[in-house]
Order: sequence, then structure tokens, then C-alpha cells
Amino acid sequence: MKRILTFVEDIYEDLELWYPKIRLEEEGWRVDLAGPEIKTYTGKHGYPAKSTMQISEANEQEYDALLIPGGFMPDKLRRDAKVLELTQAFHTSRKPIAFICHGGWIPISAKILDGRRSTGSRGIKDDLENAGAIWIDEPVVIDGNLISSRTPLDLAAFGKAFVELLKG
Repeated sequence: MKRILTFVEDIYEDLELWYPKIRLEEEGWRVDLAGPEIKTYTGKHGYPAKSTMQISEANEQEYDALLIPGGFMPDKLRRDAKVLELTQAFHTSRKPIAFICHGGWIPISAKILDGRRSTGSRGIKDDLENAGAIWIDEPVVIDGNLISSRTPLDLAAFGKAFVELLKG
């Protein structure tokens, strides 16, 4: 059974967490929500998400992939050294890292996007490019182990691409 780690914190983008989470669980895979604390976090649109573990306890070696939803959550979490360390570890291990919309802020701060193709919300296009990424305006961009999408409107393509990459 595959295991996927997902970051969660207040003001996450509800659909960008729940759609991929449910899609991955439909495959029979386990999705763990890691937050700064074990508690219930509230999404941008009010939907609750309870973390199953603390970010500080997460270990990349126990997971097959990393999912980073958007919202304002990534701007908060990219200041956490453990979040950046985990993101870098997934990248070094060449494990899939899927990020959508403003989720790209975490890979930007983890410094893993230089020379890589990606997409994200137009709101972080300049941030992605300034981090060395080649921004492409498409629903899904796959570059090696990185999968990125722009907005909730791209979730069907994002979920499909993430599942296909995990199936190998």
C-alpha cells in the first residue's frame, strides 16, 4: 500500500486538499495529514481537516510521495525548517512531489525548482520564475518527480496525473 504525506495548516485550499486525498484513497492508498500540531485545521472555505501527525514527526522514508495543497497555508508552512527539510528529502529521493496553486511556495522555499518546468497560480508565477522554474500555463506540468497544477479548476487532471505517476 502506498503512503502519501500531505501538509495541512489553517487556511488551506479546501478542494486542493480533499480532492486529491479522496482520489488517492480510492486507489487504496493511505494519506497522512501532517500539521504543526495534532488538531483540526480550518480551510479557506471552512472545511475542517484533522491532522493525523505533527510535521516534526514526519519521516520521508516512510512515504511514497508528498502532496502540497494551496491556499494561504503554504506561505505559513514554508517558514518551517522541517517542512523544507522534508520537501528536499522527497526531492533528493526522486519521490513524487505534487503541488497545486499556491502550494508551489513550499518547493520555492525548499530551493528545488531551479531549471525545472512547473505551473501554479498566476499569483505566484513571478515567484516560481524568480526561483528558477520555467513557468508553463497548462493544467498539469510534469517534470520528472514534480507534478504541478494551477487552480482547483485543474484538479481532475492533477489527480489523474498524480495517480498515474505513483502507479509508475
